[in-house]
Amino acid sequence: MTQSSDSKKYWLDSSANVTKLFHGLCAVCLLLIAIDLFLHRHEDFEFVTLFGFHGFYGFFACVALVLTAKQLRRILMRPEDYYDRDDHER
Repeated sequence: MTQSSDSKKYWLDSSANVTKLFHGLCAVCLLLIAIDLFLHRHEDFEFVTLFGFHGFYGFFACVALVLTAKQLRRILMRPEDYYDRDDHER
């Protein structure tokens, strides 16, 4: 009997690999924070030189983008059968 495609094992199916990936991402984040502590920036505005400004700015920009997209979905969403309906049904 042949195996179905559903039984294929991927590298993230193992919890050990997920843990390794999580710890690796944490290490990269800590390294970037450490670099931010010692890096001297030549910026035009003083508030941009604050510790972690770019990280916080990026995080809040992504949150704002998601919240805006959720509101746009209400305006732009069409019914599931929008393209299947006849013209007289619209």
